[in-house]
Amino acid sequence: MAYDPRRTNSGTSTPQPPPPPPPPETSTQTDMASAAQALETANPAGAATDSYKLKFCTVCASNNNRSMEAHLQLSGAPTAFPVISFGTGSLVRLPGPSITQPNVYSFNTTSYNQMYEELCSKDERLYRGNGILNMLDRNRQLKWGPERFQDWVPGVPRIDNLSKGDKGAIGTEGGVVDVIITCEERCWDAVVDDLMNKGNTLNYPVHVFNVDIKDNHEEALTGGKAILDLANHLNEAAVAEHLVHGSEGWANGTGPARQSFDEKVPEILADWQERYPNLPALWTLAWL
Repeated sequence: MAYDPRRTNSGTSTPQPPPPPPPPETSTQTDMASAAQALETANPAGAATDSYKLKFCTVCASNNNRSMEAHLQLSGAPTAFPVISFGTGSLVRLPGPSITQPNVYSFNTTSYNQMYEELCSKDERLYRGNGILNMLDRNRQLKWGPERFQDWVPGVPRIDNLSKGDKGAIGTEGGVVDVIITCEERCWDAVVDDLMNKGNTLNYPVHVFNVDIKDNHEEALTGGKAILDLANHLNEAAVAEHLVHGSEGWANGTGPARQSFDEKVPEILADWQERYPNLPALWTLAWL
C-alpha cells in the first residue's frame, strides 16, 4: 500500500527519509553581478578595468574636434583605453574667415602641426579666438594627423602610429578594435556602409555606436566625457565575462565570454541613454 503523507502517522508506516541536499552551485551558474563584485573586491581600486581593455575607435567628420576629444578622454583616463580615431569626410575642413572660405586639408598626409603653423601664419588672432588653434594644439599632442576611416584596412598592423607617439596606440598595433563610436549620424551611416563594403574579411564582431554630438568645443567636451562613461561600463561587462567564462576564443571574436558580452551590450546602452538623454544614441553589431 502506498504511503500517503497526508495521513496521520499511525506508528506502523515507515517514515520517509528527508530529501537529499541540492548539489553545489557550479561556476557557470554564478550570477554576473556577483562575479563582477568578487573581482572588484579581490583587486585594488581600478584593477577590474585594468585586467582587460576593450579597443576603441572614435569617428567624426574631420577627425579634429569631436572624435579627438573622445580620443583624449579614452587615452588619458585613469584606466586608459587603446584607441584610434578617424574622419569620414572626403577632406578635412576647418572654419575659415567666412562660411564660404573654409580651410581644407587632405587626410593621412597633413599633420596637425602643419595645420597649426599654417593657421598661425594666416591669422593667429582669428584662429586663437575661435578655438581652432587650441584644438589643433591638443590634437598634435595626441596623434600625428587626421586619418580617413574609408582608407583604414582592419587587420593591417599600425606600427607607424606607435613610432609617431600616438596616444592610445599601445594595444591597437594589430589594427583591430572591439567598439567604434561615431559622433554624428551621417558618420555612423558612412562607417556601417564602409564596413559592409570592405567585406568583413576578418569576420570579427565590432559594436558600432553613434553618440550625436554638436560640432562645437563645449559639446565635444561634454560628449567626450559621456563616451568615456559608456566605454567604462562596456569594459566592466567585458571584464566580468572574462571572469565567468574565461578568455577562450575572445581574440577571434568567438567563445562564450564574447557571446555573452555581445548580448549584454544593448542593455548597457539603454542604461547609459537614461543617464544622457540629451545625447541620442544608435547601435548596431557589424563585422571587420
